[in-house]
Amino acid sequence: MSTPDNIALSTQSARSRRLTRFSWMNAVLLFSIAIGPVGTFVQLYLLELHGTVVDVSLAVTIYNLVSIPSVMLWGFITDRFHRRRPMIVASFLSTSFILLSFSVAGTAYSVVLLYTLLSLTTSASTASLNLLILETEKRDRWATAFAKFSLFTSAGQVLGVFLGVAWSLFLPLRQLVVPLTILSLTSTCLALLLVKEPPITFERRVIVMNQYSLLERLKVVPYMFMRTPRLTDFKRIFRSLKYELTGFTPLLYLSIFLFYVSSGLFNTSFVPSLQSKGFSNMLVFSVTAVAMFFQAVSFKYAGRLVEKRSPLKAATAGLLLRLVCYGFIGIAIYMSSGLPFLFSTLILYTLAAGLAYAIYYTASNTAVFHTLGEHHQGSSLGVYSAMVGFATVLGAFVSGFMSSLFGFQTTFITAAVCLMFSALLVKRLTMHAPSTAL
Repeated sequence: MSTPDNIALSTQSARSRRLTRFSWMNAVLLFSIAIGPVGTFVQLYLLELHGTVVDVSLAVTIYNLVSIPSVMLWGFITDRFHRRRPMIVASFLSTSFILLSFSVAGTAYSVVLLYTLLSLTTSASTASLNLLILETEKRDRWATAFAKFSLFTSAGQVLGVFLGVAWSLFLPLRQLVVPLTILSLTSTCLALLLVKEPPITFERRVIVMNQYSLLERLKVVPYMFMRTPRLTDFKRIFRSLKYELTGFTPLLYLSIFLFYVSSGLFNTSFVPSLQSKGFSNMLVFSVTAVAMFFQAVSFKYAGRLVEKRSPLKAATAGLLLRLVCYGFIGIAIYMSSGLPFLFSTLILYTLAAGLAYAIYYTASNTAVFHTLGEHHQGSSLGVYSAMVGFATVLGAFVSGFMSSLFGFQTTFITAAVCLMFSALLVKRLTMHAPSTAL
């Protein structure tokens, strides 16, 4: 017969097991804090070394370009090397050394090289972390586990950028990597102690079969390769464009391609544009931090909105909001300066990178999940990932040269135009959409 003491003991024991199950996520939290401000840091540091928006553009382009084969490489290694802890520890530890190396990097070339290496090391643990959730949790708890994982990673990145705000207010930008290195090394130690090898291991294919895991995986890096896409895979998908009933998938992929070109154009030039207006490193970090905070909050509610309005309607709303914000930022940078520009940009960028991105990401990737089917998951995801990867590289590469030659306002308005065409394609998708994506 149960007694109050037995019930309390059972409850405490269950809570203890739950805490133990998720304890390894503390390592993820610290690692997320460590890498959260790195993108903004690298751009600001390049500009501090008398680099230009073109240098920033080349750094981001090379980073994105290298990340594509590195995602493929680490993904294939993860499928063949069925141990999670060594992969995670190696990723965290190598990232620590690269972060520390930034403190002695005195030229733009060395900063670009280190940033490129960072794309190799940070992507090494991505698949292992997602698989670890699937392998250690019961199927009916996957959604809860991924929600918790998302909370830890988002909170960590936001805290990391706020650390950049506080640090740049009082201390040299270059030395920001010192606390980031300490955090990364601490996360390495925690991973070594807390990550336990699961009794049963899966291959990455399981990630693709579950909507929650796929969305969380693509949030970290927006592409994932189950196998290298072939020309026949592209032909299989895009030859259906001429048929109304089968045109949904290629139109969706083209719309997402334009979205990521737009993101590459805007995001690559955004930090240099703020610097061109004379804003301090602290203010640049502050704008980024506020936007990331609202993005994390928006992701919490984006799923409900998508379920309520349908993926395509939600995607259209996200695109239109982001389009308007990009356009007005382009106008503001041409017509205003000082505090009016700062406050208007803070509001508009927060809406674009926060609310609009969370809605569009959730809606578009939900639609992508429904296009994968059962028989061509690897090839379809490969085509999608190749297009997204090429779009990010293209947008980042063009951004620097366009801003340098024609001004930031031209780049931002061009990004808005790309979003307009993306929204038009989504609008057309409603005529081709299968019932699962409406």
